[in-house]
Amino acid sequence: MESTPAVDYTLGTGETAEDYPTVESRLERARGVVTTALTTYDNPVVCWTGGKDSTLLLWLVRQVAAERDLPIPPVVFIDHYQHFRETAAFVERWATRWKLDLHVARNRDFRTFEPGESVPVGALPERARRELRTVLDYDRDEFVVSADTTEGAHMLTTRALVDELENHGFDAVLTGVRWDEQYARADETFFSPRRDAPVPHDRVQPLLALGERDVWAVTWETMVPEAVVGYPMGHIPRNAADLPPDLSVSDLPVAPQYFHGYRSLGTASGSGRESDRPAWVLAGNGVPERAARADEPEAYMRRLRELGYM
Repeated sequence: MESTPAVDYTLGTGETAEDYPTVESRLERARGVVTTALTTYDNPVVCWTGGKDSTLLLWLVRQVAAERDLPIPPVVFIDHYQHFRETAAFVERWATRWKLDLHVARNRDFRTFEPGESVPVGALPERARRELRTVLDYDRDEFVVSADTTEGAHMLTTRALVDELENHGFDAVLTGVRWDEQYARADETFFSPRRDAPVPHDRVQPLLALGERDVWAVTWETMVPEAVVGYPMGHIPRNAADLPPDLSVSDLPVAPQYFHGYRSLGTASGSGRESDRPAWVLAGNGVPERAARADEPEAYMRRLRELGYM
C-alpha cells in the first residue's frame, strides 16, 4: 500500500450485533462498508469460499457495483486441496453465471502431496521449509498436509492468499467474517489494517453485524429470488424436494452441502453434518455453528489471525 486509505478503522470498535437491532440495519451497515471499499481502494478483491457468508457478500458487492456503475472486483477462491467437490463446482458454476473474474489461489509447493499425507519436512520445497521454520517455529521432522491444523491452514490458505496479493497488487480483501461465528472474531472491526502482513493490505468485513439466521433470511428472502428467474419471493424450502417446479439445487446460489445438514463449510474431511435437515432450519438451535468443524480451539483462530488468516 503506497498510502493509507481514507477509511475509519475504528468503525465497529466495541460494538456487537445488538448495536444494529434489525436485519435491515445490519444489512444497511454492510452495504455502506461495501460502498466505501469499492469507492476508496484502488485494487480490492473479494475472498469467496463458496460458503453462505462470502456468497452473500459477493451478491452485495455486485449490487453496489451495479447501483454505482462501478466495476465488480476480482474474486479469489483459495484452493487448499481439501474442498468438497461440490463446493469447487458451485464456485465455478456461479463465477460463470455472474461473469466474475475468478482467481484460484493455491500454494503450489503442496500440489504433489495428498491431503492428510505425512511428509518429511526435508522433502518439502525450500520455500515451504523456510516458512515452517522461521514463520511458524515448526520444529518437528514430519509435516501433515492438512488445512485442519494451525500450520497446515497457514501453509495451504494464508500462504496462497499472500502469493495472490503479491502477484496482483490487491490492496484490500473483502471477506464474509461475522462477529457471532467464532469468539476469536468478536473484536474485529469493519476495516482492519494489516500493515505488518507480508503484503500490507486492509481486510474489509462488511457482514460483521449479521448473525447466522440473518444471513439465511437475506439469502432466501432477497438474494435467491433476485438471482434465480422464477424463484418465488418468500419461499424458504424445507429441503431439496421442496424447491419450486423446474428448479434444482444446482440452480441456486446456495452451496449444496447446506441442504444436507452442514452449517459451516471448511475442508471435506474436517466439516461434519449436524443432522439431515438444512442449515437454515438448524440455525439458532443453541448448537455452535462451527461445532461440527475440525477446528482447534480459540488459540488456533487467534494464531491464524496473527498470520493473516481469514
